[in-house]
Amino acid sequence: METSDFQVNTLIIGSGAAALNAAICLYEAGQKDILIATEQWGGGTSNNAGSDKQTYYKLSTDPGIPDSAKEMAADLSSGGAMHGDIALIEAQYSLQAFYHLVRLGVPFPHDQYGAYPGYKTDHDPKARATSAGPLTSHLMFECLARKVKEYQIPIHDGVVIIELLTRNTPEGKAIAGAVGIKEHDTDGLSSGEIRYHAQQVILATGGPAGIYRDSVYPESQTGSIGLALKIGAKAQNLSISQYGIASVKFRWNLSGSYQQVIPRYFSADPTTGQTNEFLQQAFPSPEALFSAIFLKGYQWPFDPKKVANHGSSLIDVLVHREIAEGRKVYLDYTRNLLGFNINDIGQTAREYLEKSGAIGETPIERLRLLNQPAIDLYRAHGIDLTREPLEIAVCAQHNNGGLTGDIWWESNIRGLYPIGEVNGSHGLTRPGGSALNAGQVGGIRASFHITHTPHPTPHTPHPTPHPSQPISDTIDLSSALTAIQDRMSNHAGPIRDRETIGQQVKEAWDLWRKLNKLPEPKSPISRIAYYRTLDLCLTHAVYLESIDEHLKQADDEEFIKTNILEVQLDDDLNLQKNWIPVRPIPSNELWFEAVWKEYLNNNKQKPSVDEPK
Repeated sequence: METSDFQVNTLIIGSGAAALNAAICLYEAGQKDILIATEQWGGGTSNNAGSDKQTYYKLSTDPGIPDSAKEMAADLSSGGAMHGDIALIEAQYSLQAFYHLVRLGVPFPHDQYGAYPGYKTDHDPKARATSAGPLTSHLMFECLARKVKEYQIPIHDGVVIIELLTRNTPEGKAIAGAVGIKEHDTDGLSSGEIRYHAQQVILATGGPAGIYRDSVYPESQTGSIGLALKIGAKAQNLSISQYGIASVKFRWNLSGSYQQVIPRYFSADPTTGQTNEFLQQAFPSPEALFSAIFLKGYQWPFDPKKVANHGSSLIDVLVHREIAEGRKVYLDYTRNLLGFNINDIGQTAREYLEKSGAIGETPIERLRLLNQPAIDLYRAHGIDLTREPLEIAVCAQHNNGGLTGDIWWESNIRGLYPIGEVNGSHGLTRPGGSALNAGQVGGIRASFHITHTPHPTPHTPHPTPHPSQPISDTIDLSSALTAIQDRMSNHAGPIRDRETIGQQVKEAWDLWRKLNKLPEPKSPISRIAYYRTLDLCLTHAVYLESIDEHLKQADDEEFIKTNILEVQLDDDLNLQKNWIPVRPIPSNELWFEAVWKEYLNNNKQKPSVDEPK
């Protein structure tokens, strides 16, 4: 197999909104020795995901709503298990990131006076949310991609990174580059192995989509956090993910108007075809059921606190149970639920539909009046909501946890900067749209740190040898991937059992050890499949072990909120687990003259070596 070598100051792995923003920030700061390596240009979550009204979260710009970065930081971290200094940075930089997107052309709505109005999203008391429609992140990607191409930043498309390279320094382990495989010759780049020698690596490969069967991540999104875990990068809050009801055939969040029109939920036995409106038996009255479905539009992510007292998340539990018992679950917009009466849907729902001019006889009529593009979206993907039911599941949507970064988004591996969803800055809960903000802020912070911090020229790195050895039993990679995804969706989704999770951890590590002993394939396509499966297997083992540790403390709610579970694989790939106290929001008072003096003395805010990690 042909091997190519590239030397670059900063390698950016991934091509989503976070990665592209980081590339632009580096370029505009004068660091133009950069290169983007991506498995599929535009294949990430930001370019391929959305919702009824996809939210971007930022400091309020509504002149009628007083706000401050400190208040926003408090709201970002109010759910617990989020460091206060990180929350403050995400709040402070939110407007800088937002107006950068506005300048690039993302069409966020504003009035004639330049005010960008907001609305309330989940976990948001200040109406900080804004939106460019159902495809906000896609529009972000388009605008960022256009600027990247305008700057002619080099892009290696079709490259699957299979390993991160490190070197030892007096300060500890540092990044040295990466190894990738390209399957086909394209754009002047030959197929085969590619070695990137880099002083810094920005890792922006998104969430661990590939470890789940029931997933609303786009199918082109896989994730590769295991690459960093394997070299000893610390991670945090891996046990905390966001799940919600989504369609299966076409992966899309069923939030907002998809629930507010109160569709009919039913399950079907695949053998007998018998159908059942299973939600009816779990709610004390039709009004309680209709209200819960309506609220699911606002409260889309599964929240254990909204299960009791017939809350909206009870619907997620019941849908999950039906599927676990072998039935398929559907949303039907052509018919109302049994006993439906528009006067029994609750005052909040009734007022909303009336004010929206969406009082219709059936869910599809209400949806047509409320949000015709929601119907058009599914029709564009071969699904006619006016004629057929929509198969659904409770799907993995976002990992609040990820790799640990300091206040500059740098990992404990010097020179490795995880940004976007692969960075675990979020806590137990987060306001809707805050992940898009965090991804943009992470790119700004990482690029600033890279351009203001001297890094020594790296020595030639050496990849870790693969310890292949003959084994008696054979493992089919496709079967292994199915086992990984079934295990995560069945045991590590929204419903978890502390009595059985330990066995799942054991089986996950057993599978990884078997896969790791397989001889390395020779062809590019076989090597890609092998290393991708190996990476996902390691990832799911670490996630499961983190979940097991989290469940041991789950009864102590105060402990879970005030501490963060940090994990790290040692040199023998044993997972070290430590609970780290949450850092508070910094309370220092700012005095302009003092900050100005420090700013000038530190060469434009050159980061201090003793900043908290």
